[in-house]
Amino acid sequence: MTTSENGQHPPAREDSFVHVNTLNPCSCGTPETADMIATMTDTILSTRVTSPIGMLTLTSNGSALTQLLIAREDNLNAESVPAEADPVLAATREQLDAYFDMRLTEFDLPLAAAGTDFQRRVWDSLRTIPFGETISYAELARRIDQPKAVRAVGAANGRNPLMIVVPCHRVIGADGSLTGFGGGIDRKRWLLDHETRARLG
Repeated sequence: MTTSENGQHPPAREDSFVHVNTLNPCSCGTPETADMIATMTDTILSTRVTSPIGMLTLTSNGSALTQLLIAREDNLNAESVPAEADPVLAATREQLDAYFDMRLTEFDLPLAAAGTDFQRRVWDSLRTIPFGETISYAELARRIDQPKAVRAVGAANGRNPLMIVVPCHRVIGADGSLTGFGGGIDRKRWLLDHETRARLG
């Protein structure tokens, strides 16, 4: 778990999520997360990109990234376009390529994930976990000043619709176990190992 030099937790990022209420539960990195995505504009664009952990689906509302998840054939909820057709999709693909090539440790993308106020607080806090480091669900709960809400924090972490970019894979069990990743434990382990290798250089 990480604190700044003055002993305080890193501040929340200013570019926090757009608020859109949702009721459907789902898992981080899975197509079920699509139920949480609300149409921010009249058009939602989607593209698929290859990666070392499998095919990924990216969706954009034209001004921000709304979804990044493991692709599945029955997850065709948006118009499919080449990544180059949309600046947000193009930038996301470029930054993902750099991340997987160990050339990027922090994403800089406009995000518009649908969620409750509580979920967005959890997701904003996820983005403060440094590249290559992990924290426990209990620590994540403390960071949003809800130390008794560990289960609710875990559920919000599991509903993250923007895997990798919002690094839900960096949250692990108190005993160090890899739990709660909808993309699969093998993918979670791969991402954590990848970041460790990149840090060690």
